[in-house]
Amino acid sequence: MTDYPAPSITVNVDVTNPGQFFACCGLLELADRLWPGAEGWFESDEGEFRIACGGSLREVLTVAQSVKFAVLSDDESEEEDDTEEPEAEVQPLVIESPIELRLDWWKDKSIKTWAGSMKVELIAAAMSNAIDPDRMDPLNQAQVVFDPPRPQPKDGRKRPKAKKREPFYFDCRRAMNSHSLDVGFSANDLRLTTVAYPVVEFLCLVGLQRSRPMPTSRPRVFDYWTWSWCCAAQVLPAAVTGLLGDPASKCMRFENGFRSGQKKHKAFRSAIPVTQGA
Repeated sequence: MTDYPAPSITVNVDVTNPGQFFACCGLLELADRLWPGAEGWFESDEGEFRIACGGSLREVLTVAQSVKFAVLSDDESEEEDDTEEPEAEVQPLVIESPIELRLDWWKDKSIKTWAGSMKVELIAAAMSNAIDPDRMDPLNQAQVVFDPPRPQPKDGRKRPKAKKREPFYFDCRRAMNSHSLDVGFSANDLRLTTVAYPVVEFLCLVGLQRSRPMPTSRPRVFDYWTWSWCCAAQVLPAAVTGLLGDPASKCMRFENGFRSGQKKHKAFRSAIPVTQGA
């Protein structure tokens, strides 16, 4: 019987929600940067993700909530249009404090959910700012998300009202009401604003930098694997793609499906268990 270290962080997780799964990878990524050598694993029978490290869940969430980005745009003219930015215009997002981390995985457009003039830095900042560090069940924190408060204008004008911000659509609970075939009308096309899951959205953005799902033979369909062994962040690429040889590993398959009639914007949909090799 394998001896596991005592976990200092435990979160409830639905592994059929790809956003929650990769958010767990992001949680381990942040824990490792705060306490090098952190290890994480899934307890499938308990529906939990556990991390053994030198700190607490609150400390990790506080860092996630307080990140500062190297460059943030002041342009609020963002719209979800139908254009796809050229490869040369794909810019990284750099977290400069309290940890340092460069994010640019969306150069792989197959797992990217946004398009056109949507600004990743504005969404990331809003989701980060909305994180509640005291939440003991963070992956289920649900709320309408607003942009962080803007600085008071120096000329004495009134502070601009905070703008509602829609998520990346990593959490599959958003995908279920994003397409007209699901609810009878397109919430996306009508620009309706509903609750988001900011912890999932931000941590998934972080997690996908190192931990990528494995493409299948079908376009925009991917596999990922749970694992039951203690894994360091450096081993995540192998763990997520089922290369550990863990007999308790479970393969899950999901679609990065279209959420608008123009077939540009996408959303992670619920995953289903599959037999390895299917």
